[in-house]
Amino acid sequence: MTAQDNPYAPPTAEVADITGADPEAEAIRREHIKHEASIKSVGILYYLGGAFAVAMALLFIFGIEDVPMGLGLGAIYAVLGVFSIAVGHQLRALKPWARIAGIVMAILGLFGFPIGTLINGYILYLLLSQKGRRIFQPDYPAIVAATPEVKYRTSIVVWIILGILLLAIIAAIAVPMVMIGR
Repeated sequence: MTAQDNPYAPPTAEVADITGADPEAEAIRREHIKHEASIKSVGILYYLGGAFAVAMALLFIFGIEDVPMGLGLGAIYAVLGVFSIAVGHQLRALKPWARIAGIVMAILGLFGFPIGTLINGYILYLLLSQKGRRIFQPDYPAIVAATPEVKYRTSIVVWIILGILLLAIIAAIAVPMVMIGR
């Protein structure tokens, strides 16, 4: 029996060693990956803000007895919520128009003193910095597509802080409910 007739013989085809993308594209991506991950996190923040605004819109539309006032406020919150969700989605996709919309939304968010000022100041830094401008350039999606192996790894410290924050939010909701039930 020859090797060609043996179905259990190892393959004889030559396989090229594909080591990855263009080294220049990989260097650009590695230099900007942390900033890119932060901007995509802002997109998630806009998703959450948009969902909250839509929930508030429903509350105004169905919860206020003064119907014209409730419909007006509900419509405003609904438009802002849907716009925020759209901007968040496009920020995560690194679309250039979303950068401009994010800048406008962050400028408006600066008026939410003190927490909103801090968060939106950081968002403005992310979107207006040199790295932020680079991430939204037309050739950057091709760099991302050429370097799928480059991933951002979140630090364990960040996960611990997020866990503590989540527990604090749950406690802030649960403790008053338990106290009211007594």
